Amino acid sequence: MPLTDVFLRNLKPADKRKNYKDSGGLYLYATTSGLKSWRFNYRFQGKQLTLTFGTYPLISLKEARDKLVDAKRTLKAGIDPGQQKKSIQEAVRAESVNSFEVVAREWFARKQIGKDERYTFRIWARLEKDFLPFLASRPINEITSQDVLEVLRKIEARGAVDTSHRCLQYCGQIFRDAVSTGRVSHDVCADLRDALSPAVHEHRACLTDPSDVGGLLRAIDDYSGNVIVMSALKMAPYVFVRPGELRHAEWPEVDLDKTEWRIPAEKMKMKQIHIVP
Repeated sequence: MPLTDVFLRNLKPADKRKNYKDSGGLYLYATTSGLKSWRFNYRFQGKQLTLTFGTYPLISLKEARDKLVDAKRTLKAGIDPGQQKKSIQEAVRAESVNSFEVVAREWFARKQIGKDERYTFRIWARLEKDFLPFLASRPINEITSQDVLEVLRKIEARGAVDTSHRCLQYCGQIFRDAVSTGRVSHDVCADLRDALSPAVHEHRACLTDPSDVGGLLRAIDDYSGNVIVMSALKMAPYVFVRPGELRHAEWPEVDLDKTEWRIPAEKMKMKQIHIVP
C-alpha cells in the first residue's frame, strides 16, 4: 500500500531500523534515532545499487516520487543515476571552489603579506561593498567582461568614478591570479580599460613658486598655538616625512651621534626602514 502524508507525519521512531515501502520501488528507510531517508534500489550493469533522494521531511513524499521518476528515466537512457548524482555534486563543489569570492579571498590573503593593514582593509572593503554582492557565488570562469562592466557602471552611477577605476584594477588582479592557477584562460578586465569614464583627480594645494616658501617658513615661525603642533611644524622642513611618520617619531629611533633618524619598517607605507639625515 503506498505511503501517505498523514502516515509519515505520525510515524514514530521504531525499536529497530525499518523500511516503509511506497510504490514503484521507492521506500523510506527509518533508523532508531528517528532519521528517515528516501531510497531506491536498482540494478545497473549487473550490480545491485541504492540511490538516496534525501531525508524526510526536508524532501516531501511528492518530491521523492518525482525524483524516482527522474531516476528511472535516467536508467532507461542507459545512465547510472547514482553516478549522475555524484557527478552533479562534484560539479557543484568545483564551482564553489572556483567562485569569484573564493578566488578573491585567496588573492587578498597574498596581497596582505607585508602590506599596511589599513591599506589592505580599504581594498577588501571596496570589493565587499561593490563586487561580492553581485559576483561572489558566480564561478569565475563564467564571469564575462560585460558582467564586470555592469557592476562597475553601478559604482559610476553613484558618482564614485575613482572607486570604479580602483575596483577594476583589483578585479583585474583577481582574474590574473585565477589565470595563474588555471581557473580562467584570460583576464576579462583587460577588455575594459577604456570602458569607464575618466577619473578626475583634484590636485592638493601646494607651493609651486620658490619665493612663496619663505612666507610659509615665516608663518610656521610665527605660529604660537599648541607646543606639540608647533614643534612638528618646525621639524617638518628639516626631515621631509609624512605627517603620520613625524607624529609617531620616538626617541629610541634617533641617533644624535650619527645625526640620523631611523624610522622602523613597520611604520612605513612600503614596509622598509627609512633613514632620515
